[in-house]
Amino acid sequence: MTEVVLILLVALVFDFINGFHDAANSIATVVSTRVLSPKVAVLWAAFFNFLAAFTFEPHVAQTIGKGVIEPSTVDATVILCALAGAIIWDVLTWWWGLPTSSSHALIGGFAGAAVAKGGVASLIAPGLLRIGAFIVIAPVLGMILGLTIMLIVSWICRRSTPRKVDRHFRRLQLLSAAAYSLGHGLNDAQKTMGIIAILLVSSSHLIPPDSFLHLAEFRIPLWLILSCHAAIALGTMAGGWRIVKTMGMRITKLRPVGGFCAETAGALTLVGASLGGIPVSTTHTITGAIVGVGSLQRFSAVRWGVAGRIVWAWIFTGPAAAAIAWAAFRLLGAR
Repeated sequence: MTEVVLILLVALVFDFINGFHDAANSIATVVSTRVLSPKVAVLWAAFFNFLAAFTFEPHVAQTIGKGVIEPSTVDATVILCALAGAIIWDVLTWWWGLPTSSSHALIGGFAGAAVAKGGVASLIAPGLLRIGAFIVIAPVLGMILGLTIMLIVSWICRRSTPRKVDRHFRRLQLLSAAAYSLGHGLNDAQKTMGIIAILLVSSSHLIPPDSFLHLAEFRIPLWLILSCHAAIALGTMAGGWRIVKTMGMRITKLRPVGGFCAETAGALTLVGASLGGIPVSTTHTITGAIVGVGSLQRFSAVRWGVAGRIVWAWIFTGPAAAAIAWAAFRLLGAR
């Protein structure tokens, strides 16, 4: 029981780091357009991160709990090493100022630890391929939606002065930032829920292990939902200013109307994916949306060198976290 509690606490620490690491995704646009100050923006984002606990069913948590690793492979050591891989990679990329995906770091760490214990056969290929496909689909969908919404808004406001447009969208961006933070909390907090739930299942603290194969019987308790959302909200409040600069200022320059369009596109993508039980990267999604909005101004408005550096970090995130988790499992297994 003590081991389970300690690993549960480590998982909540990861959730906190997830919020800390991904705070930039929630607030970069609203801060860079100067609609909110950084301090107010993180409080705004954290509130809606937590509010997401009271919205939709935790479909993403169920996907993580059932659709990535064979349940028979999972034990406390596998989960601890998975969390170690994700946390170490998140801290490194935060230090480097790279907006990588905490979600894919967690899934990569989970896969790496499972392979270290049970080999490749312990992986559920369809689930991993589905998640892998959305590494591409999420940012592309964010980019298309960002571009489309920006086009529609530009047409609607074609006869308005820039000052009038800015005044209206400074207010509207409060709503779009709230919607994006809601989607961020909805998708990201559930990934840690899934990891903790499978820990509780494998240690017989949640439901009997033989019931785990039945999706209808896999329920996430309310205390776990609230704990994970609280941890990610507190992490968001702690901020992540190195990444804010990359996301909100280096990719492209945004005005309030652009920030509104990017956040709305990101929110639609995240909520849709969450309803479908698909764990996607909030980082990938908002980056795609920002690029879509920026490219409408003119193709050269997007700093493609910065965007390319971010994409390379995306590609390496899963394998890097998996390698760290694999090494951690081997190290612990040797003792």
